[in-house]
Amino acid sequence: MIGLLNLAGRTACLAVAAIFAASPSLPIELAEQPITEKQISKDVGGSLAKMSTGVEQELLLAGGDAQSRNLLIPVSGGTPLALSAYAPIKLGSAKHSTAMKCLTQAVYYEAANESNDGKRAVAQVVLNRMRHPAYPNSVCGVVYQGVNARVCQFSFTCDGALLREPLRRQWSESEQVARAALSGSQMAAVGTATHYHADYVVPKWAYTLSKIEVIGTHIFYRFPGRAGRPSAFAARWAQSERIPDINWQRFNAAFDDAPVANLEEEAFVPGLSVTRDTTDRHADTDVGGRIDTTKQWRLSIPDPVASESSYKATLEAQTSDETPKEEASQ
Repeated sequence: MIGLLNLAGRTACLAVAAIFAASPSLPIELAEQPITEKQISKDVGGSLAKMSTGVEQELLLAGGDAQSRNLLIPVSGGTPLALSAYAPIKLGSAKHSTAMKCLTQAVYYEAANESNDGKRAVAQVVLNRMRHPAYPNSVCGVVYQGVNARVCQFSFTCDGALLREPLRRQWSESEQVARAALSGSQMAAVGTATHYHADYVVPKWAYTLSKIEVIGTHIFYRFPGRAGRPSAFAARWAQSERIPDINWQRFNAAFDDAPVANLEEEAFVPGLSVTRDTTDRHADTDVGGRIDTTKQWRLSIPDPVASESSYKATLEAQTSDETPKEEASQ
């Protein structure tokens, strides 16, 4: 009797499996249950701190060779895994305004000079993390994760970049992208991406994730296995948004304790990289940083006195040239 019941049970299971196999239009996600933080593999959970976009990420390679090395990492095949639109923060609320500021900062400081798609992709990574149980479940929580710790997830929050005044046009563009993303706009190309890095570095975690897309100078990745599938992104918004208190003094202390630069040592030497000024408050990869003297560029600020005399001389010469010949002969 037990044998017959077992046989009947197996037959029923096979019948159900056959139905799913014969119905390719049925999404696999229907057979999956949302996973929780406890169900995320220990390997993934234990390495999250190192899997950072920030300045503390462990790099295998940096520089020109990194780009060729990144090209060797294969892109995951198949259709990108898509997430449904998600816009839980009420438009016009104080929480929405705070989330807007945090997301705009992330888009601006991470992708101000990227294309619109590049900006959208960064915004989606932030919101993807918000929806994943492995990360804080608020926009600002994701953006400022680790801001006062050793490892920050986004470098601009812990390298002093926030001390710089943003450029108006790029900030406005970033704000538009952030607003659309918070309204539920999705970018299919990056799908369930939770990580990215610039193509001029190769972090160790690049080989542990699934590479899914390259947009501009950024390469995007998702978690492998169940942790990277849409069913994993089931965490709900935390119903709160706040920008944490930042220990700004640590930036000042880092600059104050640094040795004073020797101007003679900073003289231009062909073939050598420009020496970073200890008072520069920007990321090493900031395109708005100091002039690269290896390109033989020079910042020339004219002497105001000399400029004035030169201007007067030029003006007199032009006035003289415009004087009619009849008047000049008199």
